[in-house]
Amino acid sequence: MNALIMANEAKPAEQSTPHTVLVVEDEAMVRITITEYLRDCGYNVVEACDAAEAIAAVDTAGPIDLVFSDVRMPGRMDGFGLAEWFLSHHPGVPVLLTSGYNGGRAFAADGLPGVRLIDKPYSQIQVEQRIARLLAG
Repeated sequence: MNALIMANEAKPAEQSTPHTVLVVEDEAMVRITITEYLRDCGYNVVEACDAAEAIAAVDTAGPIDLVFSDVRMPGRMDGFGLAEWFLSHHPGVPVLLTSGYNGGRAFAADGLPGVRLIDKPYSQIQVEQRIARLLAG
């Protein structure tokens, strides 16, 4: 198992109305692990390996309720750029960014309404709790 995601002792109760979470992560094992966990928690999950794939998925996946994205990923757009894209194209969709390295952009999300940060390594339950709070608020 990837060291970036730590196992958890308990999963939260499943939701009655599933929300759709777009998970954007270029490291396949990290993406697989967190998407499986979120599915087990009752979320519909759409996966993408970079921002371009995430934007393309929006057209085919139906409504996205929340984006969970790594900051550093291949391609022309990083996680902050993807968050900015969502703010301009889908302003009501909250974005949760994660990174173990932010390249000096630690507070870049401060000026982006609805965008929050969670550091790597994270536990699966931390991610799910943050997602649940963002969806509830």
